[in-house]
Amino acid sequence: MNFFLLLILLLSLGFYIIAPNIPYIASNFSSQSPLPLDDLSGNYNYLEQLGEWEGSRITTFPYRSRMDLATRNVLSLVSFSNKRIEIDLTHQKLYAFEGENKVFEFPISSGLYNWTPTGEFWVWIKLRYTLMTGGNKALHTYYYLPNVPFTMYFENDNVSRTKGYGIHGAYWHNDFGRPKSHGCVNLRPEDAEKLYYWTEPNLNGKNSIRTTEDNPGTRIIIYGQYQG
Repeated sequence: MNFFLLLILLLSLGFYIIAPNIPYIASNFSSQSPLPLDDLSGNYNYLEQLGEWEGSRITTFPYRSRMDLATRNVLSLVSFSNKRIEIDLTHQKLYAFEGENKVFEFPISSGLYNWTPTGEFWVWIKLRYTLMTGGNKALHTYYYLPNVPFTMYFENDNVSRTKGYGIHGAYWHNDFGRPKSHGCVNLRPEDAEKLYYWTEPNLNGKNSIRTTEDNPGTRIIIYGQYQG
């Protein structure tokens, strides 16, 4: 066989083997960005109407709600002790329970460019809107996303709050059901809104709320591994 044809064949075979794993290789260089602690107000930023995702300019999430106040209040009625969230990374699903009763089931997008951590966590802060930025421009994974809606950041003893892992709405893609994020759990904005008002801590009419001893966060259990 011609040497150059053999070389092309070997290079093609190597790329075929490596290509499906490129996002996971990139995860070593495109980790979840630390949580910016300078603004945790949860307020909408009217001055930032454009964002960037994977090299494309996008319009940010509009300032509006699809729920009336009465619906939000009903969602928050069940006591903290009966609520939990389960996130199945294998099947890219989020389930919300009140006791043994499943009240929500949503498709998600978990970490593609960085792993979503597994284990047992607790919501520690909720933000109606927040800025998220990170990634790597050289790898075309850079993102700058103002006004990310309905964010529920979580933590445990091994994953600190400064790591910036959370559940939130994603307005920059519509590819739910498979990994897409930098480590967070993406939901459709309309699904994130329901979960945001359902979870603890109770917002008490605010755009931002941290957990306290009297107003603790909802438990989150994350398990599995995507096999696609």
